Amino acid sequence: MYIKQALGMHGEDLACDYLEKNDYIIIERNFRCKLGEIDIIAKDVLKDELVFIEVKTRSNFKYGRPSSSVDYIKKNHILRVSKFYLYNKKIINTYVRYDVIEVFVENYTFKINHIKQII
Repeated sequence: MYIKQALGMHGEDLACDYLEKNDYIIIERNFRCKLGEIDIIAKDVLKDELVFIEVKTRSNFKYGRPSSSVDYIKKNHILRVSKFYLYNKKIINTYVRYDVIEVFVENYTFKINHIKQII
């Protein structure tokens, strides 16, 4: 496995731990279909919303903030995959939200920044 992939998987693990500690239920990880992938699908228990989450993990700021890589094209991609997921699982009459979780990993420490409602 490549270092970048391992860092990404570690970031997703940290994001899931963070979400569970903040009243979210993880429904699915790495949902894949022919349209692409969504990193985490979770239920926000407090707000009763289904949340599609893109996790961006970085170890430095060489290429800017992690969330800056979630551009218009990536947002459209997430939107299309989430629509397929809702259709495929027959989910209706449910509030939906799209979030980004930035994970900054340096040495043996990490910091999480949860950005809600990106779309």
